[in-house]
Order: sequence, then structure tokens, then C-alpha cells
Amino acid sequence: MDGALIIDKPVGWTSHDVVARVRRVLGERRVGHTGTLDPFATGVLVVLVGRATRLAQFLAGAEKEYDALVRFGYATETGDLTGARREPAETGDPSHARPCAEWDRESVERALESLRGEIEQVPPMYSAKKVQGRKLYELARRGEHVERKAVRVRIREFEIARDDAGAWLHPNDEGTCDLRVRVACSAGTYVRVLAEDLGALVGVGAHLAALRRTRAGAFRIAQAVTLEELAQRVAAGGASELLITPDAAVHELPFVHLTAEDARRVRHGAAVQIARELGSSWREGERVRMRDAGAGNLIAVGVYDAARGRLQPRVMLDASAEE
Repeated sequence: MDGALIIDKPVGWTSHDVVARVRRVLGERRVGHTGTLDPFATGVLVVLVGRATRLAQFLAGAEKEYDALVRFGYATETGDLTGARREPAETGDPSHARPCAEWDRESVERALESLRGEIEQVPPMYSAKKVQGRKLYELARRGEHVERKAVRVRIREFEIARDDAGAWLHPNDEGTCDLRVRVACSAGTYVRVLAEDLGALVGVGAHLAALRRTRAGAFRIAQAVTLEELAQRVAAGGASELLITPDAAVHELPFVHLTAEDARRVRHGAAVQIARELGSSWREGERVRMRDAGAGNLIAVGVYDAARGRLQPRVMLDASAEE
């Protein structure tokens, strides 16, 4: 069983929990994912199965989209709703919160605009990022704080999305205000840091109250299934219908159909010559899908050597290559 599953990750589960559950449901040892979601978040988690786990390197860096809820009023230790509340005296925030009726949409829009494009973002202490081989969240739980280097990320969209009632800002009973936003960003972006930075720009503590990933690369929430739905389909013998083929999983890569002889060579790890007119549209180091000429199945992903006009297989997907 080889391919990709799009799972709608439930709240409270780690990405590792989801992978472990898929392993048990499918009875497949080789299962992995292409991009971690925090336990409190939900939505698109791309899970790779079987030989398709070798494709993770081509998918992990894809752009992501999210629906998020920013809560203005106070910051938290983790930047999201799971962390302990931080008082203004700790954070330097000037106040607890202003009444929602006093908020100026134009000033919020300006703050959102300033966070779009190429920006630098400091990874939060409560994250899985490693510093000198140690995960930051492990240090944070021990009360340690270390300096982190800012990382450059790209925020293509950071926009207000009206709530179900049509309002742009929702007041809560305890005096906080909720802003629903849509985010499209590069891989590695921390949306909860965006929430904190947005609060700082409008002069009040803020944290992320909800997060739902709606897209990872080409995979959208409409394609996703819950873990319960997956288990039901497996029990009914229809799991294969949910699998996206390895070739379709990396459909954005260019492809070439190999002759029978070239396919045989590739299965043995050998490079193959590419016609000049075909390779002219590829850059040096281009990653290319290598398909067999018959059924069009993905045999390997190769790297193009422009100087020699050759494709060298790097990631093997064909089962016969392992025999």
C-alpha cells in the first residue's frame, strides 16, 4: 500500500498520534507525515504510506493555509490557548483589553498589512525547533530560556475573515475580543507568533485561540477524511480509494515517460539520457518524475544534470527496484 492520505487531524492529537493510529488501522509500518500540527490545531495533515514516505522531502516545504482565531486581551506562555495567562506586567502590554466597540478596523488592517510579505520571525520557546540538539519546548518546560535566531518566512495572505454572524470582531463575555483571520504562508511559519505580533502592533496582549489548517500545498481540507472515516473505509475494504498515488502526490514536478530499456536501467539505479528538446525546459538540478511508458506508474524521482543531459534517479518508488 503506497500513497498519500489527507487526514483531518482532530483537536488534542499530536501529529505523531495520528501517524501511530494510521499505522494500526492500515497494518502498515511505513507511515509518516509532511508537516507537524500543534495538538490544539485541526485540519490537513498529509500522511504518507509505504514507499511514498520517501516523497516527504518534496512535500514538506509546501505553502500552507489556515483559518485562525486571534484573541485580543492577554498573552499566554505558549502563544496559544493551551498556555498559562501572562499578565500585562510580564509582557509589557499597556492594558488588559479595550472594549470591542472601541476597536478601529483601519488600525487593525494596517497592522495586518505590515505583517505580510517577507518578514523575520523568532521561533517560540514552546516549539519543536531544536537549538544545539535540544527541542525548545523541553527547555521551556524546565524554565530555561535561550536566544533564538530569527527565521525569514513569507506571509502571502493575512486577512480578516468575517465570523458566522458577519461581524469582523467578536466580543467575549470576559472582555476579550476575537478576530478571525485567514493566513497563507511559507512552511515553517508559526501562526501563533503572528497572533502575538499582531497584538503587539495594536497595543494589547494576544494569543491564538483556534487554528485549522485548510491547505498544505495542493492538498485541501475538502479531500481530508477523519480517522474514524478511515477506519470505517478500511473495515469495508475501501482504503485504497482514499490513497492518492505517489505520482499524483508530487504532480507539480515535471515528468518524463521512459522507454522500456530506460525504465530497466532506472530500476537498477542508472542514469538515463534525455532528449535535448525535452530537457531544455528544465534547470540544473530540476527534480523530475520518471514514469514507465506502459501504465505511467512512478518509478523514481530523478535529478537533472543539464551539462550531460541526463536524469539520475535519486528516490526510488518502484517495488521491483527493491527485489
